[in-house]
Amino acid sequence: MRFTEVEHKFVVDDTFDLAGFGRALDALGPSRRSSVQVRDRYFLTRDGRASAYIIRHRFDVELHELTIKSLVPDPEVRDEITLDLSRGHGDQADAVDAFVARMGLTWSGVVRKDLDVWYFPDCEVVHYVASSGSRTVRCVEFEARHWVSLDGALAVIERYQRATGLAGATRSVDSIVALMFPEVLLPGTLPQQSR
Repeated sequence: MRFTEVEHKFVVDDTFDLAGFGRALDALGPSRRSSVQVRDRYFLTRDGRASAYIIRHRFDVELHELTIKSLVPDPEVRDEITLDLSRGHGDQADAVDAFVARMGLTWSGVVRKDLDVWYFPDCEVVHYVASSGSRTVRCVEFEARHWVSLDGALAVIERYQRATGLAGATRSVDSIVALMFPEVLLPGTLPQQSR
């Protein structure tokens, strides 16, 4: 389960009470809080289409990563394998482009995100505004961290959802790529839906 992500995503609108949401999380005593701008570059290759995964290259002031994420009908639980790239070499976009080109690149897209992140020992909570071209999406994500069982991870997520008033809200089952680029047919996913 080391390479498994357990996460709930909620699409929110521009009337979402981010200040109230932040106060509720601050009251829980996060170990750290961060606001950061992120550039995520997504790549779909021939093998990614056949095997239902997408590659993400993330570079920001805190992280430099190359990640494979499985594409599944419901991303509540999915494979996620991340390689930590050196920030000491700067943005390695050219090397990543050459790397994925050798895999038979069939599509790529860029998403820019303005994130507010609350870090807890058992959960990472993020609010972000994602944009690409003329499309903008606002999301809240709860990702369980350092969990030992799926039931335990889901219980952690539920606790933070309750504390922030999102318990019982409709969870999105669309990946950020599906939300930002609905015209791209992603393998392993169903048409946009929520539950």
